[in-house]
Amino acid sequence: MDLHRIRLGNTVFEGRNNAYLLSGEVTTLVDVGASLDEIRDDLDAGLDEVGLGVSDIDQILLTHWHADHTGLAGELQAESGAVVRAHEADAPLIAGETDAVQAERDIRLRRFDEWGIPEGKREELVSFLEMHDDLEGESADVTPLTDGERIDAGDGELEVHHLPGHAAGLTAFAFDGGSDGNGEEAFVGDAILPKYTPNVGGADLRVERPLQTYVESLVSLIDWDVDRAWPGHRDPIDDPSARAATILEHHRERTERVVNTLRDHGPADAWTVSARLFGELENIHILHGPGEAWAHLDHLVHADVAAREGNEYRLVESDPDISALFPKTKY
Repeated sequence: MDLHRIRLGNTVFEGRNNAYLLSGEVTTLVDVGASLDEIRDDLDAGLDEVGLGVSDIDQILLTHWHADHTGLAGELQAESGAVVRAHEADAPLIAGETDAVQAERDIRLRRFDEWGIPEGKREELVSFLEMHDDLEGESADVTPLTDGERIDAGDGELEVHHLPGHAAGLTAFAFDGGSDGNGEEAFVGDAILPKYTPNVGGADLRVERPLQTYVESLVSLIDWDVDRAWPGHRDPIDDPSARAATILEHHRERTERVVNTLRDHGPADAWTVSARLFGELENIHILHGPGEAWAHLDHLVHADVAAREGNEYRLVESDPDISALFPKTKY
């Protein structure tokens, strides 16, 4: 597999995005970055390094719908005629379908009420999101993908692995890296990251039982035991299973902190719990903070450790076994 990593700037969200170029019979880009002039410049420079231009792109594969991964897709498709593919759960949002976009916004407003976000902070968040609407770029014509599908890319083949949690349609693309002795590798988007733990609960409000869903994807990654992961941000991960296990442990510890908050504070909504976890929240973290708290509270409710009354949560088991709420793995 002829793989070329293109490093993209991103000062708005997590930062240090990646696009991956697979050149060959079906020249393919995996993720494309946000729709910003400086990121387009980074992408053009990366293509130029290997003697290619946008017109040479045959296919664009998108790991999930977030704008810092998809924003340039429509623009690049219009210039190249490339096929754009993404998981069926995210394809309508990337395509800008009116019903899908409106449904996501309706869920957002409902969550604001359920989580107890103060009015001033809501206004700050909405202003931030509106200020960065341009990151989404032009809508693309998207061909949906499903789990297990195999796709020609470069001079080889990729296999689709659905890993929801951070996003409903988050997808990894696996390939044989045997030419350089690395065994099976995968482009994993934001399923796991080398430095940060991907947000759950706030990053995609459509995901039901977000923490449980993400935990299942982490276990799937651990069991899959791919030899190397190419993430959506920062550098390659040489032991993806170990990294997934570390993130799983992080969520176990965070669940313990949420239990302690409810024990010390008494009944609380998601915003109050997030303040105990993260302190003062600004811009996108006004969404991600209570979303993360809610994901853990929801996990506790489904385990009968907590109960929801209105928009508040209270402990019903004073000293729960937190470890029992998470699956055991080889780590």
